[in-house]
Amino acid sequence: MESSYKEKYPQLAELDRDFLISILEDAAKNWLAHDGLWFQGVERRFGMETAIEIDAEAWRQFTVIEARRIMERHGIAPGSGISGLARALGFRLYAFINRQEITEQTQNRLVFTMKECRVQAARKRKGLDDFPCKTVGLVEYEWFARTVDERIQTRCLFCPPDRHPDDAWCSWEFVIK
Repeated sequence: MESSYKEKYPQLAELDRDFLISILEDAAKNWLAHDGLWFQGVERRFGMETAIEIDAEAWRQFTVIEARRIMERHGIAPGSGISGLARALGFRLYAFINRQEITEQTQNRLVFTMKECRVQAARKRKGLDDFPCKTVGLVEYEWFARTVDERIQTRCLFCPPDRHPDDAWCSWEFVIK
């Protein structure tokens, strides 16, 4: 039988909910910082094209692991359709550090939009162009959605280097035909 978190992590047992949430946010920021530093190291050594290719492969694997763990922890059954995907998207690490929203949802269709993105905001603060994340995003969102329900098809509505509205960075459509 698995021990309780109080036995496993006594240092967390006395912390209040808001502080625990802030720890989760910090962990998500640290994860994203590591991802970015890793990418920059590969880019410096091998160039942007190769870095994106390697990053896409890493995301293909990571996003499946992330989806499976979310599904297991939150009781989201495989094949749970658009409603399962909507729920799972809310528990991704990104959800704790970016502002995202579901702008449309029916039984067979979901439109998911990243309103604020830490990666793009950091680049903007540094005076850099948008990061061209569409290639990686296509892999990431497709494999995440397919892990939740293999019937879900993913389509990018816009993502850098595409033009995007000032109030959003990327948007994805998920459909079950």
